[in-house]
Amino acid sequence: MKNRVAQERVRLGLSQVQLAERLGVSRQTVISIEKGRFDPSLPLAFGLARVLGRRIEELFLPEQLEG
Repeated sequence: MKNRVAQERVRLGLSQVQLAERLGVSRQTVISIEKGRFDPSLPLAFGLARVLGRRIEELFLPEQLEG
């Protein structure tokens, strides 16, 4: 799943460490989410939306289904 977490984090002037601290997760988790290697749980996605001031559907973009 593609996401706009990194862009929104930078827009707010937050480092990956600061975002991780606000979410109660590791910096590695933030990195993995931003790179699309890890899809967050629903509670974490809501936390990201709250901290970044966006709706979940503004942060996470479903990839087109083929076929």
